[in-house]
Amino acid sequence: MGQFWDDITRAYDRHIQVPGKETHFLILIAFVCTFAFIRTSTHLIRAQVSWWPGNVETKSGTHIHHLVWGILLLMVMGYLGIATEIPNPWFELVAIGFGIGMGLTMDEFALWLNLEDVYWQKEGRQSIDAVVVTIGLLFIALLGLRFWVDVWDAVLVLTGAQRNHEWLAIPIQLTGVALAYVCFRRGRKMAGIVGVFVPLVALIGAVAPKRKTPERSTA
Repeated sequence: MGQFWDDITRAYDRHIQVPGKETHFLILIAFVCTFAFIRTSTHLIRAQVSWWPGNVETKSGTHIHHLVWGILLLMVMGYLGIATEIPNPWFELVAIGFGIGMGLTMDEFALWLNLEDVYWQKEGRQSIDAVVVTIGLLFIALLGLRFWVDVWDAVLVLTGAQRNHEWLAIPIQLTGVALAYVCFRRGRKMAGIVGVFVPLVALIGAVAPKRKTPERSTA
């Protein structure tokens, strides 16, 4: 077991800490873990599990949504990270706090988009979609621009094009974004979300015909 953790530590140092990606990594992990925790918590509260603490309310009975704590965390951690010189390891703790704030806030994305509590309604699905997009963007930031340029270069070589034509990625990606918009308009949200990052998925979602749902007999 000791060898396993030594390998994990070595991999973390080589691929995360040394290239200077530790902040990106900590924000991503804190965001994902917080979203998973708070989403589980709301389901336990709704199911009225006896051993799980309930909602936070004021003395007057006002329910305090967890997005409020998320916004406060984003404000405090954002200010500390930008306006002050924080040494290690406090800077890493600020990054974790920022990721937690993101998770709490994005879990109620549908609420601050629609300006009403739609967490358990159909519109509440918008929060899940927003979180998927956010995780994708954080993952892209973690890997870095150079990684994606190299991926495009490899794809171009695979298709028979010459190297060092990374500029072709720009019109292809813009086309993917446009096709992703078409997917959203057709109600294919997942294809649109993935298509923002993988244009081929957006193309399929935009041009593929919709399946007709068979009408049920009322007899």
